[in-house]
Amino acid sequence: MSLNPVRPWRNIYRRESRRIMVGNVPVGGDAPISVQTMTNTLTTDVAATVAQVQAAAEAGADIVRVSVPDEASARALKEIVAESPVPIVADIHFHYRRGIEAAEAGAACLRINPGNIGSPERVREVISAARDHGCSIRIGVNAGSLEKHLLEKYGEPCPDAMLESGLEHIRILQDNDFHEFKISVKASDVFMAAAAYQQLAEATDAPIHLGITEAGGFVSGTIKSAIGLGNLLWMGIGDTIRVSLSADPVEEVKVGYEILKSLGLRHRGVNIISCPSCARQGFDVIKTVEMLEKRLEHIKTPMSLSIIGCVVNGPGEALMTDVGFTGGGAGSGMVYLAGKQSHKMGNDAMIDHIVEQVEKKAAEIEAANAAAQAAE
Repeated sequence: MSLNPVRPWRNIYRRESRRIMVGNVPVGGDAPISVQTMTNTLTTDVAATVAQVQAAAEAGADIVRVSVPDEASARALKEIVAESPVPIVADIHFHYRRGIEAAEAGAACLRINPGNIGSPERVREVISAARDHGCSIRIGVNAGSLEKHLLEKYGEPCPDAMLESGLEHIRILQDNDFHEFKISVKASDVFMAAAAYQQLAEATDAPIHLGITEAGGFVSGTIKSAIGLGNLLWMGIGDTIRVSLSADPVEEVKVGYEILKSLGLRHRGVNIISCPSCARQGFDVIKTVEMLEKRLEHIKTPMSLSIIGCVVNGPGEALMTDVGFTGGGAGSGMVYLAGKQSHKMGNDAMIDHIVEQVEKKAAEIEAANAAAQAAE
C-alpha cells in the first residue's frame, strides 16, 4: 500500500512477511492481499465445481479451495485444475495419499495439518510431492479441531493453544526443509481468532491466511468477518483472506473485497458511496443503489460513484468521487463528473445515464493506464 502523506491517518503499515507462491499468485511480502473462497459443490461433479470456480474468479477471487476427501475427488481435481482460471488449493484432511494425489493433479497449494497426516514418513512423502510439483502448503489450525494433547494442556480452545498447534506444524515442515507455506489460526469466536492471529504474527514471518471460521449466514457472518478481519488488516496483519459464510461462494468474494476496499488495501470495481435515504430524498435511493450494484457488476476498473438523495451532503460527497448524482427537485437531480457539477438529469432516466457515465469513465481510466504502461 502506498503511504498517504496528506492523510497519514489512513496509512496501514503491513507486517513484514516472506513471500511464497500459490500457483501464479504471490502471497506475502509486498504482494496485494489475495481473496479466496471455497467451492461447496461435490468435487466429483466436475462441471458444477468448475462453474463455481469460474463464477468466483469472475467476482474477483484470486485463489479457490476445493475439498479432496476421497480418491474420486482427487481424480476429478486434475480436470478442475485444467479448466480453472485461478490457482486451486486442495483441502486435505488426515489421509496422506490425498495430499500426494492432489499435488500430482496440479493443485497449487495443499491445505493440511502436517501433524494429522500420520507417521513422519507419510508427512515426508506429502512434503516431497509438494516440493516435486511446485505446490505450496497452508497449515490450517482451527479452534474446533485442536489436538487432544493441547486441549488437555489448556483445558479448552484458546489463543495460546492455537499458537502452539501452529508452531508445532511449522516445525514439522521446517524440519523437512520445506518453507513454501502459509498459516492460519481460525476460530468462530472473533476475540479468540484475533488474539491468536496477533500472537502468530509476532512468532513467525510466514505469510498469514486470515479467516473467521464458521462465521454464520450472510448478514451475521459478514459482520463478524468485517470486525475480526478488518481489525487485523488495519493492524497490518494478513496476506490472504477468506470470508467464511453460509452463502454462495461468490458472496464470500464480494464481502472480502469490500473489506479490503474499505481499508484501501485492494481496489476493484465501483465503490458506491450512498446515503441511507430519508424524507429529504429526491428519488428512491435504496432501489436505485440496488439496481446500480447489479448493473455495474461487470466493471472491474477501480473507481468511485456517489448516489446521494439530496443536496445536504450530495455535493460534498460528489467532490470526492469520479461520478456522482445528487437528488434535487421537480423529478430531476445533478450529475457530477470528476467532482464538478456537469448537467441535470431526470430521475426517470438516471440509472441508464449513470451506467453510461461510469462505463465511459472506466474506459478513460483504462486507456490512461495503458498509455502510462506503454510509456514506461
